[in-house]
Amino acid sequence: MGGRLSRARDATGLTTAELARRLGVKTSTIQAWESDRSQPRANRLTMLAGVLNVSLSWLLHGIGASPADESRSELVQAVSANLKRLRRLHEESGRVIAQIEQDLLRASNSQ
Repeated sequence: MGGRLSRARDATGLTTAELARRLGVKTSTIQAWESDRSQPRANRLTMLAGVLNVSLSWLLHGIGASPADESRSELVQAVSANLKRLRRLHEESGRVIAQIEQDLLRASNSQ
């Protein structure tokens, strides 16, 4: 569990001291949890999951979405949205190019 705790803390950008302060424990306690020298009690586990924005089942057993998985899915969504936007712009550019070509053809035929 210590590795998952450390990973989730890193994903949220918290230091051990900041996490300790939020939970009302000592920094050494967080360090002991992360190195698997001790385990948090049930009430602290629930608080940890909430503060770190992970599910309790992921924190305890590694079951479910990890913080990195959520970040990846957000990245995929952002890239997909940008790709959609780029395709729309590409289509619009094609229409503008076709219109300019027609205008040039009309202008050259009227001379």
